[in-house]
Amino acid sequence: MNTKQFEVMKNGKGFIAALDQSGGSTPKALKLYGVNEDAYSNEDEMYDLIHEMRTRVMTAPGFTSDHILGAILFEQTMDRDVYGKYTSDYLWEAKGVVPFLKIDKGLADEQNGVQLMKPNPNLNELLTRAVERNVFGTKMRSVIKEPNEDGIKQVVDQQFEVAKEVIAAGLVPIIEPEVDINSTNKEQIEAMLNDEILSHLDKLSDDEYVMLKLTIPTLANFYKELIDHPRVVRVVALSGGYPREEANEKLAENNGLIASFSRALSEGLSADQADEDFNATLDQSIKEIYEASIT
Repeated sequence: MNTKQFEVMKNGKGFIAALDQSGGSTPKALKLYGVNEDAYSNEDEMYDLIHEMRTRVMTAPGFTSDHILGAILFEQTMDRDVYGKYTSDYLWEAKGVVPFLKIDKGLADEQNGVQLMKPNPNLNELLTRAVERNVFGTKMRSVIKEPNEDGIKQVVDQQFEVAKEVIAAGLVPIIEPEVDINSTNKEQIEAMLNDEILSHLDKLSDDEYVMLKLTIPTLANFYKELIDHPRVVRVVALSGGYPREEANEKLAENNGLIASFSRALSEGLSADQADEDFNATLDQSIKEIYEASIT
């Protein structure tokens, strides 16, 4: 583990940029960016276009460690380069931004009110490559839709099981059990999730560290115990489908919780913007998310 990067993630002021749209969500991300599906004819061309978009974001003047602590990359992004360096090396060496890698293979079908992660048979190979690429940590997502005790336990059990493999590889895992913001029982789910995560954290040994990526809770500061836990490097929040302004307002109410936004970060950016407009829009977005993250 890179101790300097650990220090940045533990104590730095700022937020994490989520640039990890994968195969399933890339067409939607491109469409929001103003690139329609008729602009590419196969997967390779699609990934070229999303990498161009991500490169434009990462190389923008405002995308620096002054406001951004880390960035989460998709596997395809990790294996590509920015200005002749692997993306993760560019982020850290040129921008002082800590690189993370999304490692899950998407969501399984809903059962017991939750969606677990799909099986990931090549995880060890991916973790080995991440270490070679100088990545600091990983991220993996599940979704909880109902206050189902068995389902929530399955999600957290699976997340920590994979987290142990990530830690064994020398990386810091971001555990992401997203709570659906549209759930009518969101607050109840959060109470159950909080207890389940705490019970797992208390079983970690002194040299095992995790990060948590959670939906902004209904009750402000509800996750304080998780934020203060000695085994937790940082707790970050996903925007979960809230528009940026609303996500920022909710985030600002939670002391110590920082953003890890994807859609909310790229809101308002488009492929046909001149660099001046693109950079100004991104700057404004970064500053607003930063302000909401340092409360």
